[in-house]
Amino acid sequence: MIEVKKQLGKRISELRKAQKMPQEKLAEIIGIEPNNVSKIETGKNYPSSENLAKIASALNVEIQQLFFFNHHKTYKEIKNELTKVINDDEKTARLIYKFYSTIKM
Repeated sequence: MIEVKKQLGKRISELRKAQKMPQEKLAEIIGIEPNNVSKIETGKNYPSSENLAKIASALNVEIQQLFFFNHHKTYKEIKNELTKVINDDEKTARLIYKFYSTIKM
């Protein structure tokens, strides 16, 4: 099972770095100490609902976007999931292939 605190922290860190925002700046915007941002990003602490809203606002995302973790799956997890879908559902397999055909080089 995915540990939500760690995945949330990883996602916050990912979004913050994408905006080239230092932890200190995020801490300043949301009104907490920089070491608390570090603890959130490493999954040691979970932000309060108030701070979660402030984090989302500071990162210019909706709160629910902080919980988009599917792209953190391992290669093996992705491969197993796709293999199961392809083997079990012809319609979805064809749709995946059409998408793949449009993006392959």
